Amino acid sequence: MAASATGGTDIASWSDPMAGVDGGDTRQNRAPKAFVNVYISFLCRDRDYSGHSRDETSSSRLLRSAASAAAEMAIRYWPMAGAAVGFRLVLVLFGGDLHLASRPEVSTPLTSLRRLAEGYWLKQASVSPYSGSMYHGSPLLLSVLGPLTSSRPDGHHAHIYCSLIFVAVDFLAAMLIRATGHELEMARNRSLKSLDLTKAVKDTVNVSAGDVASLIYLWNPWAIVTCVGSCTSPIENLMVVIMIYGSCSRLAPLAAFGYVMATHLSLYPAILIVPVILLLGYGLDAPPPKVFVIKGSIARKSDVSDNDKTSRQRVVQQFSWKPVLHFIFWLFIWSCHVLLLSSVILKKVGGLHEMFEKTYGFILTVKDLSPNIGVLWYFFAEVFDFFRNFFLMVFNMNIIFMVLPLAIRLKHRPCFLAFVYTAIVAILKSYPSAGDSALYLGLLGLFVNELAEMQFTFFLFFGYIGVSLLSPVMHNLWIWRGTGNANFYFATGLAYTCLQTVLLVESVSSMIKHDRKLRLLVTS
Repeated sequence: MAASATGGTDIASWSDPMAGVDGGDTRQNRAPKAFVNVYISFLCRDRDYSGHSRDETSSSRLLRSAASAAAEMAIRYWPMAGAAVGFRLVLVLFGGDLHLASRPEVSTPLTSLRRLAEGYWLKQASVSPYSGSMYHGSPLLLSVLGPLTSSRPDGHHAHIYCSLIFVAVDFLAAMLIRATGHELEMARNRSLKSLDLTKAVKDTVNVSAGDVASLIYLWNPWAIVTCVGSCTSPIENLMVVIMIYGSCSRLAPLAAFGYVMATHLSLYPAILIVPVILLLGYGLDAPPPKVFVIKGSIARKSDVSDNDKTSRQRVVQQFSWKPVLHFIFWLFIWSCHVLLLSSVILKKVGGLHEMFEKTYGFILTVKDLSPNIGVLWYFFAEVFDFFRNFFLMVFNMNIIFMVLPLAIRLKHRPCFLAFVYTAIVAILKSYPSAGDSALYLGLLGLFVNELAEMQFTFFLFFGYIGVSLLSPVMHNLWIWRGTGNANFYFATGLAYTCLQTVLLVESVSSMIKHDRKLRLLVTS
């Protein structure tokens, strides 16, 4: 086994047993093996295979090229991000004829801005905003967005002002996703160095995962139509991203604020408490602890410096209760503030009991069976009332049953676990929308390096495109033309759910395979 000049395992030599037979640190121009191309073809594709010796000058040149490549990517990032924001502004100002606010894929009973305007009008008339069955959102949104939904004397449409806020919210969410990606990238490099895979770190000249994830979120068509379509999904997505960023940065007040607001706006982010605690307690994503144990046993049999041992121990951290307790303290503080503000807003026109019944109760009981991109509306429209409560319990508990097994298996990758939980919520929630998919697809980009060998990507990519195109067509045939029925639209929702399930299963499977390959690299 050839060894790198810095003492780390040489991945190219490991993938090619004949490398270095002629002595020295020579390199043959050979194709990488298939079972390690996650490091060879994706991470180390700019490696020097010219056959020259790797001296200190060559290593410095590689580091300089990596830094220049990162700077070049940063220069390219901002024009693309600015173009995405500009495209949103164009659609907001000149896309009024698209009627996206009425699309069931974009707007739901929980996120509709039209329903929010109705609730604000009722509140202004000294009536409870939850009277009837129109508004089921947060009272905080009534105070923030409600005044913008009223008629304007300047002749501008009211939805334009809200859409401009949503554009700014989307941009802020993308920036936080980018910052989270940079944190994960630095943690990944530290883990590889602690495992003596230093050549993989030094020879890596790849696209930043944070930049990729941010651009995926900004240019995702579903994120764009959600932003322009006058619904509050961008605000919910921002709160989830704030929570994840605060947890990755170990900023307990920020993580607690994002968690409280995300749970207040939508009940389902409550399950994200598990990855938040793991992030605050253990830190960012890392290879499985067993890999570090194996590397430690190998190091004890060889001559390893004290600095390398200290670096490895620094990466393998014990659970820290201090940031978790800090998070719990701020969780209580922010919860009290949110409940107090909600109580003040609903004073004389309602109360907290009615708010919980019309928001959380509405989510759990699925009382509104208007069509959406999910499948529960069709199921509960067909099921007998005698079995309704039973199936409500089954579907709601289905999400909870997945929390503990996934947390046990992926506890060493809490940020990836947050993505998995977000995708599960998007699949199984009672009122899904395109904004839910935009969020978890953006988070998926954070792991573009680890999921380089994910299968069925071609099928999934064009499957998502096909569902996006067929869904409005089937809805038009059913509702407006009368040449179809509910089964037409339900079929697209069922296909969409299957695609999301395949994506989720393949993502988890690819991450587990990636961890196994890291173990093979260390043991070899």
